[in-house]
Amino acid sequence: MNDGPLIVQSDKTLLLEVDHVDAAECRKQIAPFAELERSPEHVHTYRLTALGLWNARAAGHDAEQVVDVLLSFSRYPVPHALLVDLADTMARYGRLRLDKHPTHRLILVTTDRPVLEEVLRSKRVAPMLGTRIDDETVAVHPSQRGPLKQALLKLGWPAADTAGYVDGERHDIALVEHGWTLRPYQHEAVESFWHGGSGVVVLPCGAGKTLVGAAAMARASATTLILVTSTVAARQWRDELLRRTSLTDAEIGEYTGAKKQVRPVTIATYQVVTTRRKGAYTHLELFDARDWGLVVYDEVHLLPAPVFRMTADLQARRRLGLTATLVREDGREGDVFSLIGPKRYDAPWRDIEQQGWIAPADCVEVRVTLSEGERLAYATAEPQDRYRLAAATATKTSVVQDIVERHRGEPTLVIGQYLDQLDELGERLGAPVVTGQTTVRERQRLFEAFRTGEVDLLVVSKVANFSVDLPEASIAVQVSGAFGSRQEEAQRLGRLLRPKRDGRGARFYAVVTRDTVDADFAQHRQRFLAEQGYAYRIVDSDDLPAADR
Repeated sequence: MNDGPLIVQSDKTLLLEVDHVDAAECRKQIAPFAELERSPEHVHTYRLTALGLWNARAAGHDAEQVVDVLLSFSRYPVPHALLVDLADTMARYGRLRLDKHPTHRLILVTTDRPVLEEVLRSKRVAPMLGTRIDDETVAVHPSQRGPLKQALLKLGWPAADTAGYVDGERHDIALVEHGWTLRPYQHEAVESFWHGGSGVVVLPCGAGKTLVGAAAMARASATTLILVTSTVAARQWRDELLRRTSLTDAEIGEYTGAKKQVRPVTIATYQVVTTRRKGAYTHLELFDARDWGLVVYDEVHLLPAPVFRMTADLQARRRLGLTATLVREDGREGDVFSLIGPKRYDAPWRDIEQQGWIAPADCVEVRVTLSEGERLAYATAEPQDRYRLAAATATKTSVVQDIVERHRGEPTLVIGQYLDQLDELGERLGAPVVTGQTTVRERQRLFEAFRTGEVDLLVVSKVANFSVDLPEASIAVQVSGAFGSRQEEAQRLGRLLRPKRDGRGARFYAVVTRDTVDADFAQHRQRFLAEQGYAYRIVDSDDLPAADR
């Protein structure tokens, strides 16, 4: 027995003692293969999952490395059965391989014939396969490349896709590094993606995922389709590409609600691509509009189901997913793995912070108490109404005013879910409000005013969660959110992590109503950030220290 910070249990849970001197290093080492489940004050619970282990395997971590990490940090002997199961699980990845064939074009090959025999007998898989070529090989129709990978993953035999990619229509793209250069981790991310062919790059908000996308485009030098979350994000991508690459305005098309341009580099929103008319997705032909050499999925954790279906037909194209977190609240991480590709690169947030590339952040949970009348209303409300009552309580308004006043003059975002709550806060704070009802032009104007310092306080809805670049924001006050969404919490903190010109840190306040579902959801929301090493200080609204008021 040693004095390690980790307890490894036979049910595949890992218990990490947060206050241990080696806890931070242990968290960093287990992050590539373990998922955080619970993060109370002293002991965090992680779990080993098949998908997590397969992602680690695809990213270049082998079972021996994973076992070594567990043995090195575990306080007690690691259960032998768990180590055997871990090695067996990781060994399942790649026993089936999709590859090219001179005659049959696409084949499924195995290094373990009984595995192939097993999947051949699956009612779901069998119709996707063609002629049996030999004992280890069976033909696959190219159109089934994506659906087959999905089906094999569900059977527990994830296939390694080594069938390669078409080059697509060539289009010269070069990085223009005047006064800047790719950071070391950005270069590593591009190389890891290119070596793997397709997959996901996971980097913190503010760490320059757009530059990774631009560098991948330069590496491909081919026509590129970029899918983004909003029109504002599309225009930010366009501006960044014009600044950082050799592309001209005439080479970049915008495919949004306002414009329908298809050019060598086309930036489209998920919303427009998934718009249905009379039951048909009328814009999905965009995927076939050109011979794309690269498809980039920004904020890939938000990928809508129709785009998954179309992506299944794009397996011969290189695909790059960009995200700050692979967490999907709908549980479709397996589809990202199958159809976009496995995780190719993942940089822990704290590592990037320590290198000075993102701002350090202090997270504070401020707990408020419902008034007597609000408590009675909450107690008698229907279950589906309780979160709104707790999250949008008027009690939060005065607390938000206190926090904003304390940080008067600092670039501050007040973030929430409910429009009536945001409108009231905007009126009480004398601040502009940005929601989905705000026109794109007005959003852009207000965001630009915030960037330049003309405006130092904005009240924003979820429209600012993703792909909105507000680098000088240093204070965020969250009053309500999408229930227990971990990825939303990460994205909202991410609004603050762009490095500041004066080197200052950031502060993220989550105002939470105690003894309600608001507090329960808050604990769930904080899980991903706890996994990245961010600890929330919990203070009562009546006991905020002077420095925080």
